[in-house]
Amino acid sequence: MLPLSRDRVQSPEFRTSSYYFTLFMTAGVANAYAGIWMKERGMSADQIGLIFTVPLFALLILNQLVGRLADRASDWRQTIIIGAGVSGISALALFVADGFWPILLVWAVANVGVGAVMPVTDAATMRLSRRRNSEYATIRAWGTAGYLLAIVVTGFAVARFSPEAFIPLFVLAGIWRMGAAFYLPRFRASETSEALAGGAKRLMSVMRPWFVLPLVGWSLVFSTHLLLNAFQSLLFAEQGISTDVIGLLIAAGALSEAVVFFVFRRYASRFAARHLLLISAIVTLVRWTAMAFSPEVPILFGLQLLHGLTFALGFMGSVRFVADWTSEDIAAEAQGFAMTMQGAIGVLVVYSFGWLVEFFGAHAYFASALIAAAGGLCVFVSLMLRGVRTEAAHKLSLDAAAVPPRPDSPV
Repeated sequence: MLPLSRDRVQSPEFRTSSYYFTLFMTAGVANAYAGIWMKERGMSADQIGLIFTVPLFALLILNQLVGRLADRASDWRQTIIIGAGVSGISALALFVADGFWPILLVWAVANVGVGAVMPVTDAATMRLSRRRNSEYATIRAWGTAGYLLAIVVTGFAVARFSPEAFIPLFVLAGIWRMGAAFYLPRFRASETSEALAGGAKRLMSVMRPWFVLPLVGWSLVFSTHLLLNAFQSLLFAEQGISTDVIGLLIAAGALSEAVVFFVFRRYASRFAARHLLLISAIVTLVRWTAMAFSPEVPILFGLQLLHGLTFALGFMGSVRFVADWTSEDIAAEAQGFAMTMQGAIGVLVVYSFGWLVEFFGAHAYFASALIAAAGGLCVFVSLMLRGVRTEAAHKLSLDAAAVPPRPDSPV
């Protein structure tokens, strides 16, 4: 890592990366042990599915609305701080929550607080990086690094102490994220730095099948990854895999995700956004099909290493696709629309997966594979309706308008 000079530490890229480092820590803690912790509290698979589904349902209502309000604010930063604050403070109630309904309520508020401003964060960071000609994927990679750290620390703490360590770590991660939000830079163009031109200024201007279908496709593929949050650790445990190995398996997926984000600019940025989405869907289909056979641990590690292609590649394709075709005037609203679509499909998939797990166990992953295949088909149809040449030409026009890199831009 390059020496951290004062200018580098104060750069918008470093400050945003510092926030992203904390952004997914609660997810890392939860993905490793939330399902197991809830089961020990007497929750059934259906109830666990509902606990993870309710926040998604709430975000259906809030994501686009919050994005629209954030676009009208003087800067996106204020909205992000509010969301991180609500999430961090509400998580404290998990220390006293007991029983299905109290846990569901607290879990929902804690996750909705940060989830509602997630598309605002992505949109703001993407616009900032394009204007300064830095790399969004590198900034986003630090989110995965923090997620990976949370998994490792949680695994150690649970093995060393007990599953009760899950709650203190989840709360600590939320409070840390709230503090990091206050260190965020101003995201909008300043008086001396003009916003990049280009893109639709109204969301309805791009509401066409060729634009909507890739977002539907990615939402289908993304929804299958939400199942990892609720059920992966539980299914691994039912296969007889120990908790320390479960932590390593989940960490392997996070590590591959971080690698893809860090090398994105060098390799994947050469592909059109919808090609990235299609690759993601195809690899996801293969991954879940193999998972359905409950393979041995060495094979599971190989499948987990595909996470960088199934999630990170698709995520970057989706965010880039939206940013390519919309202007800064509706940046957060447009990403909020994409996130709302992901939530709508995620609600159906996660809740349905609960009863599939009850009856079929790991074989429920076959349903995930079919969903991923449907997502890939949506992207393919979009490519048939409107090829990538127009998309590439549009992206080149944006790149030409970008501001030359500043000396303090590397993270």
